[in-house]
Amino acid sequence: MSKYTHQFRVYYEDTDAGGVVYHANYLNFFERTRTEWLRSKGLQQSVMREQANVILAIRNMNIDFILPARLDDLLTVSTEVVSHSKITMQVSQEMHVKNTLVAKAQVQIVSLNAEKFKPMRFPTQYLEELLF
Repeated sequence: MSKYTHQFRVYYEDTDAGGVVYHANYLNFFERTRTEWLRSKGLQQSVMREQANVILAIRNMNIDFILPARLDDLLTVSTEVVSHSKITMQVSQEMHVKNTLVAKAQVQIVSLNAEKFKPMRFPTQYLEELLF
């Protein structure tokens, strides 16, 4: 399982009055990175829904805010699969400014039937793409 990274610049709109990234925006940066990770694997959530009736939903997420990210910082956000079962996947994410860790997240992703919103097995073709 390989680590995927994506970069973002912190804009004024991402910060609070003190020029520090507002806490809810860390969630956005992690989400965008997971979406770009899927795209890097040739997967799009809209296509997965149409073709296999599956959506990926966040079941649980724990964010550890270590140091503040600030206006104009260049963030490098990584995503790596830690473990998986037939229905869920544990993903570890880290956010760095230069070589300094500023936040990390542990994310549990669940495969859901798009019509019933009930857990279902990851379609094999998608699981194989996500793991390699």
